[in-house]
Amino acid sequence: MNEPPGARFEIALTGITLAEYLQAQNKDVLFFIDNVYRFVQAGAEISTLLGRVPSETGYQPTLASEVSDFQERICSKGGGSITAIEAVYVPADDMTDPAVVTIFSYLDSILVLSRERIQLGLYPAIDPLASSCGNLDPAVVGKEHFNIAQEALKIFAKYEGLRKIVTVIGIDELSKADRTLYDRARKLQNFLTQPFFVAEIYTGKKGEYVPIAETLEGCDKIISGRLDNVTEDKFYLIGKIEGAEPGN
Repeated sequence: MNEPPGARFEIALTGITLAEYLQAQNKDVLFFIDNVYRFVQAGAEISTLLGRVPSETGYQPTLASEVSDFQERICSKGGGSITAIEAVYVPADDMTDPAVVTIFSYLDSILVLSRERIQLGLYPAIDPLASSCGNLDPAVVGKEHFNIAQEALKIFAKYEGLRKIVTVIGIDELSKADRTLYDRARKLQNFLTQPFFVAEIYTGKKGEYVPIAETLEGCDKIISGRLDNVTEDKFYLIGKIEGAEPGN
């Protein structure tokens, strides 16, 4: 950010040009962008310096074309591919910001980090309801994976409504069915935390790698009610679901 806007704007184009150079040699390129909003911001500054009249949203009138010219170059062709992992700064946490919406329209998957989940100590602090994935399809991930993911999202959506009620009247006023769903949602929320290797010094817990199949198995056990007799704290920052089961 200490560079002139022209340099900040062109560095993104330079980066994708280098990626295309490697792609032309039939290589698969993993392209990290941190963060792509600065590219849009630099374009807005350049537009102001050129005396262009901004759009109604305050951004440069060329916002859509600039993002398109950049993002459309991230693709597969010939024997190589470019896969981009892009960090996106969201101004004032406004997911409807024109720049953010424009960038998101080109992304296959979106992971939204939540300040609220950080405050609750839930890491990784990914909001499952605000996030999305284009590959969450039975044809890609398989029917079992898809069904478990959809059921988990339904539980989280219902939990958000119940959570607001509980803060006012307390959990004891919920019906038996709602209380069961509320408990399972909290267990699922805790289970989806992860003991990272790089965070051992902060959490005091040994990092652990958990394959997708075992994560799905754990989620299925919670959703189906097979672990209803286990308290929610047993699921926090564990790896495999065996760590929460009775006797461990």
